[in-house]
Amino acid sequence: MRRNLNFLMSDLYISTQKHTYSDFSSSLRDSIVVRLTDEAKGSIIQSHVNLCSILDAGTPVYGVTTGFGKMSHLKINPEDQLKLQLNLVRSHAAGVGSPVDKGIVRTMMILKLLTFAKGYSGVRLDVANQILEFLKYDIIPIIPEKGSVGASGDLAPLAHMAMSLIGEGEVFYKEEITATKGLLKSKGINPIVLQPKEGLSLINGTQYSTAIAISVLNKSRLLLQSADVIGALSVESSLSSRNVFNPKIHSLKQHPGQKETAQTIWNILKDSEIVVSHKDCGKIQDPYSFRCIPHVHGASKDMIDLASNIINNEINSVSDNPLIFSGDEIHSSGHFHGEYVAQAMDTVGVALSEIGAISQKRIHYFMKGIGEKIPLFLALNPGLESGYMMAQVTAAALASENKTLSHPASVDSLTTSAGQEDFVSMAPWAGQKTLQIADNTATILAIELMVSATASQVFLKGSKPSPIGIKTYNKLNKHINFEGGDRRLDKEIKTTKNLIISGELFKSVNDGNNLK
Repeated sequence: MRRNLNFLMSDLYISTQKHTYSDFSSSLRDSIVVRLTDEAKGSIIQSHVNLCSILDAGTPVYGVTTGFGKMSHLKINPEDQLKLQLNLVRSHAAGVGSPVDKGIVRTMMILKLLTFAKGYSGVRLDVANQILEFLKYDIIPIIPEKGSVGASGDLAPLAHMAMSLIGEGEVFYKEEITATKGLLKSKGINPIVLQPKEGLSLINGTQYSTAIAISVLNKSRLLLQSADVIGALSVESSLSSRNVFNPKIHSLKQHPGQKETAQTIWNILKDSEIVVSHKDCGKIQDPYSFRCIPHVHGASKDMIDLASNIINNEINSVSDNPLIFSGDEIHSSGHFHGEYVAQAMDTVGVALSEIGAISQKRIHYFMKGIGEKIPLFLALNPGLESGYMMAQVTAAALASENKTLSHPASVDSLTTSAGQEDFVSMAPWAGQKTLQIADNTATILAIELMVSATASQVFLKGSKPSPIGIKTYNKLNKHINFEGGDRRLDKEIKTTKNLIISGELFKSVNDGNNLK
């Protein structure tokens, strides 16, 4: 996961080939050109032909000739089949809450195209083309963030998306909220008229949960990279030992994440005058939050790698129901169930929470003062000034919040749909709370970096930091005056956090250094 640094991407071609979560880093940030390959178009067309053949033969089809869920035993008259699809979309657009981030909605739409391109949904090519038109003009359906339990798929969020495709509801366009019907008319785009199974195929699936997961993983990659750099600089600024990161020591453990982090910190602290300045201090062992960075960061990396593999599998899976096969076969299944996504996101939540928790411990270590060089709270005039006292409290508050948010959503199923959907995944909430954990952790890391930078540049001036430390602090110094004494910190924390989550900080310090 962390080794694929696909920050820039041109057109995204939807095919029957495999994609990874990093392929969507661009769609999360901005509009993107999406195209269907001829192979994908052929799969969609053939699947629709197969569905028509099944219906012409008079074969009963769930959600086409029957009702839905607990009402699947009720037959639908042929003349009502189009009305059935329209009713389904309208009735299921029952989400509540703030609008979902536009990047996540954009990614969700692309994921829906991916599922159609596999050729098992039975929709017309017109449906896929309608989604492409929305992406072309960056028309983003307004989707409330709450209302899905992650089985039978992300019904409510996807229904709100489908509403826009048929010309109903509201959308974001050029940063404004507007009625879909009028906007489509101005663009010469005709609303689609849903045909048999198309409403069901649009709202069935894990695309909302998976889009959130893709956002989480892209943020996680940047946080893990920055956490190693920030942790290394805290080791340096706290006058802790570099020796514990010797790769020879860590070769005795078989965890790749641990080895990678140890090697990274070992390399970062090379040529540090600060490290050399205290080599004969007589100190034997540092606190765990410094000495065990490879063990904690590494465990989080490996768990997030595991989750990344699961999400990549989900991206390339078909999550529709029922499924149309060649040879006029149609099969019902539970592929819409989001349990894999839910458990993966719960795992990432724990992993990121640990990154924030150990960072908060390192911040706290600095607050007590270190030897004769670094005063209480890193205050220039202790007593008269409070230094980073309250910044550490903010970090503690966020670390505590992360602990609560780390409670797994996937273990908390509730029965829905009159008992038909009696075990659900809660995948959307698993992803949403992990997004919050990621945001909190980015803030904690930002505070740690500010503290480390102050220790190094204000109180350890007599020795040069490592070359990467110098690069990092030069980047920060463009935005923050670390020798300014007591000052308002919230804006500086936000600025530092943005440097982390944008990838700008890691990219600037990694230039020519081959950090992972």
